[in-house]
Amino acid sequence: MPDLATSTINLLIKDSPKAIAVVDTNMCIIGYSNTWLRTIAKSQTSVTGKSYYTILPDTTKSLQKIHKSCLSGGGHVVEKTKLIHSDGSIQWTKWKINAWHNELELIGGLIIVQDDITDEKRREDLLLKAESVARIGGWEVDMRSGVVYWTDVTKEIHEVPKDFIPTLEEGINFYKKGESRDNITSLVSDAIAIGKPWDTELQIVTAKGNELWVRAKGETELVDGKCIRIYGTFQDIDTKKRIELEYQRISNRLKIATDAAHIGIFDYDITKDKLVWDDHMFAIYNVDKKAFKGTFESWTSVLHPDDLAKSEQIFQSAVASSNKFDTEFRIIWPDGSIKYIKSRASIIKDAEGNPKQMVGANWDVTEFRTTKLELRRNHESFTGVFDKSNVGMVILGLNGRLLEVNKSLCVSLGYSHQELIKMTALDITYKEDIKESIRITKDLTSRKISSCHLEKRLYHKNGKIVHVLIMVTSVNDINGNLSHFIAQIVDMTSRIEAERRLKTLVEVTRGQNESLMNFAHIVSHNLRSHSTNMSMLIQFLAQEKGSNERKNIATMLSKAAESLNETVMHLNEVVQIKTGALEKMKSTSLIASINNVKDTLGALIKEKEASCKFDICKTHYVNVVPAYLESILLNLFTNSLKYASPKRKPKIKVTSKINKDSIEVHFSDNGQGIDLKRYGEKIFGMYKTFHNNKDAKGIGLFITKNQIEAMYGTIKIVSELDKGTTFILNFKKE
Repeated sequence: MPDLATSTINLLIKDSPKAIAVVDTNMCIIGYSNTWLRTIAKSQTSVTGKSYYTILPDTTKSLQKIHKSCLSGGGHVVEKTKLIHSDGSIQWTKWKINAWHNELELIGGLIIVQDDITDEKRREDLLLKAESVARIGGWEVDMRSGVVYWTDVTKEIHEVPKDFIPTLEEGINFYKKGESRDNITSLVSDAIAIGKPWDTELQIVTAKGNELWVRAKGETELVDGKCIRIYGTFQDIDTKKRIELEYQRISNRLKIATDAAHIGIFDYDITKDKLVWDDHMFAIYNVDKKAFKGTFESWTSVLHPDDLAKSEQIFQSAVASSNKFDTEFRIIWPDGSIKYIKSRASIIKDAEGNPKQMVGANWDVTEFRTTKLELRRNHESFTGVFDKSNVGMVILGLNGRLLEVNKSLCVSLGYSHQELIKMTALDITYKEDIKESIRITKDLTSRKISSCHLEKRLYHKNGKIVHVLIMVTSVNDINGNLSHFIAQIVDMTSRIEAERRLKTLVEVTRGQNESLMNFAHIVSHNLRSHSTNMSMLIQFLAQEKGSNERKNIATMLSKAAESLNETVMHLNEVVQIKTGALEKMKSTSLIASINNVKDTLGALIKEKEASCKFDICKTHYVNVVPAYLESILLNLFTNSLKYASPKRKPKIKVTSKINKDSIEVHFSDNGQGIDLKRYGEKIFGMYKTFHNNKDAKGIGLFITKNQIEAMYGTIKIVSELDKGTTFILNFKKE
């Protein structure tokens, strides 16, 4: 800036009552008012030509950004900021910043006007604090609906119930009859008519007949010149005596509480370094009153050396930031014992916002800390056992939710930790075990039992069943109330499967033994007949001389040998049915097997002009030996065609449905039927025939029954002469 311009600016602002500083584009001081030099620069000398930030090093970064913006043509800025000076004093400033231009119309620098509003801000803060602790209620009237709203404090001042809902007329009638009621009526009328606000002090008579002075404030909200809402505040001001009584009541309650809880109260004057303790503080610190000096050092001298620096830092930080003092530290008694102390305090400021006083409380938490330490050790021990156990463990909420699970349980059930803790116990419980689980849970929650052991089944993530042994124990909280359950879950699936395999092998062995017994009986009966017949024929052959007769006997002997061979083959087939059936079983589509057999017998079905209808779900899979299933279906189809009624064309119908853990198949025809009253017990016997069919050998249904039972299925028959037959077969599901 030219010297002439600088001189002119200095001349204009030198005696200004406002704090004004002029800087160039490099933020160097080129002019200032005496007020700025005195109040802002703190009477520094030789400020001209120096950087503004050197003179005022406490300038905030945000303010520096504003300066930069204004120098770039950003316009004027009005900003309120809080400055904490190096001596600890706080100053609130209102800024007005404008760029000035030189003769070339270029920005030459900034004119910075600073108004000290510290007192104004302090008053504002004090007012806000006063309002926060004052007994002020609110109210509102919706002029469109006539609904009146009172806050709880307003209702309290009027001494009405919290559910009391007044009308506008009732609200006005609480004002004392006469001047107070007339004034409020007039004020409300003017507010409604012209939107005039009010702030007045009047008397009311509460619902309980008590007279109170109140301060009533109100204002309106207008839309298109029409009042739609009146609202304001309502403050009890009747009350130096009330405040004194309330203060006394609170003081008494505080004394009772501190006496009962052995809480010590302290008051520390920060500026005078004067510390005052009550009797409880001396007892907590085990300090002699007479030896107590009442200074900050009196407190720090009894602190544990390891906690000294930290406690002093927290104290200083609380004072500097005016935050609450909240910490825990150790002290050393004269006898050398260590105590844990909890301390909380608030900072009280003077009128200028500077920290003046700290008032707070101390109490001994040694017992609590010791208990907490022991609890932590126990928790760490439990956590180690819980996490590293080879047995599945779960913490179960009273509502059945899985609150925590360990790795072993996750491995057993195939779920991740995050998946399991989103579930309940019933979510993973096998459906047939849910009822029993609910019953046991009720017994546990009702305290009929405190623990239990049970075997149940759970669902693996892949849908398989996991057999487990569960041991559940109830856990109570510190008050003796039921808190949660801890369950240990032992996976017994491998043991159960081994038992099943053993049971299956026993059943297979039993079946094979039964087959062998049948074989023995049949051998003793059938082979004896064949043997006797062949012996007689051989004897006749030896005695007979004629060639023709000997030829006939030889033919009969040959047929007897064939019959014997056929009998042996049948017996061998029966014995072999159950051998190895378990290992050959696999999931097989029912409809696919039926269609395969139908295609195999296609020529015979066509020859008999038979119709077939299948109502089989495509999802029905059975656990069978595929060759056995095909043999069973083949036998049933051929029987239906072989024993068809001569009166009508054959009709075959096959249906299926799910029946618990099996699939039930109905195989029906409209053939000759069987007299079950006569042959019922012989239907599935060996060499039993029930029609005069020359090709019947009585072995088919016997083989079919043995095949089904070898696969753990069942077969039944329903039949009526000349109406048809239905075979009911049950196969294990996939």
